[in-house]
Amino acid sequence: MTDKSKLSRRRFLQAAGSTLVAGVPALAVAQHEPAPDESTAQTPPSLARLLRKADLPAPKGPRVVIVGGGWSGLSMAKYLKLQNPAFDVVLIDRQPAFLSFPLSNAWLADQVDLEFLSHSFFEAARHHDYRFLQATVLGFDREARKVYSDAGILDYDYLVLAPGIEYDYARIGVEDPVEQQTLYHRYPGGFYSSSELLTIKRKIHEFKRGTFLLNVPNGDYRCSAAPYERACVMAAMFKKHNVRAKILLLDMNSDITIMKDAFSRAFHDLYADIIDYLPSSMISNVDVAGRSVETEFDEYSFDDAIIYPPIRASRLLEEAGIVNPSSPQKTADTDPFRYNLVGDEHVYITGDSRSQPFSKGGHTANSEAQYVAEVIAGHALGREVVWRSPQTMCFSTMDIDPLRAMSHITYYRYDEASKDFAFDRIHSVDNWDVTGGQASLAWAEGLFQDMFYE
Repeated sequence: MTDKSKLSRRRFLQAAGSTLVAGVPALAVAQHEPAPDESTAQTPPSLARLLRKADLPAPKGPRVVIVGGGWSGLSMAKYLKLQNPAFDVVLIDRQPAFLSFPLSNAWLADQVDLEFLSHSFFEAARHHDYRFLQATVLGFDREARKVYSDAGILDYDYLVLAPGIEYDYARIGVEDPVEQQTLYHRYPGGFYSSSELLTIKRKIHEFKRGTFLLNVPNGDYRCSAAPYERACVMAAMFKKHNVRAKILLLDMNSDITIMKDAFSRAFHDLYADIIDYLPSSMISNVDVAGRSVETEFDEYSFDDAIIYPPIRASRLLEEAGIVNPSSPQKTADTDPFRYNLVGDEHVYITGDSRSQPFSKGGHTANSEAQYVAEVIAGHALGREVVWRSPQTMCFSTMDIDPLRAMSHITYYRYDEASKDFAFDRIHSVDNWDVTGGQASLAWAEGLFQDMFYE
């Protein structure tokens, strides 16, 4: 065994002690003593299985390992195979099945069933000729080009990181790890795990009366319209079932961040007696036991809540030392046009953890993954790929029975003056109607077909 391989093995053993608990968004990381040097201590049996190769056939072409089976990772796996059928693509996700967060608000309101949102990773892998591995990724070694997981070690030629988001409860004043977990379990935000959505649906359907608190986080967050849409969907349900409820919507931003006129009109015309919208309400603390939140100037009590804290990129990136130090949300230090990690054209970051300020919605993830698949295939084949903007398309459910929705489409351009990206070619349909509601279902069904079946 070479010194280099010893170092990688030792580094892995040290990292394995701080593995995140599956299903909890990295609220706390257990700290352990570093593993003893392998020259003086035998590898514990519980870790020995992690040091073998994963049970996969030997690759017949360049192997691309994708970490994260959300909209970004699924789209990437498909389009990598389309761009270069010689690629040996492996998609890793810790969940046994996929559940869509886009369009989940319609499911909360019983406008679609759970089968519409849930799909099999096995089906996607079979239809698109790649491999799916259900596993938790523990870390990776860029020098040796290895990914460490609880299913074993995978070698890679290219690595795509699409690990999604984590909640940053410290930014709303909750810093104790135990309190963070309690807050997460009692008042989940609904943008991280399927268990959150199941809990939220029960909360909404069982709510009888009183104040139901929602919030909109600041900074970049997953799907700009979603918190406002959720307030409208819940108000429509309370209205339909004659629930005597007040929805207190605390926006940590100074104003509605997307389709302002349309959402303001909905709050006023459809739900004036239910939704109380309060902008510039920066949450500074949450009293979980006392069921109240504090802002800079006020304190608000609630009977139940869905608390969506500011988000950050996966801690997997931070632990690997590839985070941009100037990023408040711990996004990766990536080339803004090619998505590769700066200084490493064999590692790419897409979806929620990339550095560009594009929407974190599902359609954007699908669109940009198609482009990045071209970039990776181009690198492998020695050809350049011209940058193109991802497309963002989102639908917002505003009313139910019948389902009525509006839509928003935009592209992006690079502004040479500000050295940053800006919106380009914006098109909004801000009159919610039945046609928009049906279009939202067709949009989601089309993208599910793209990622899983066609």
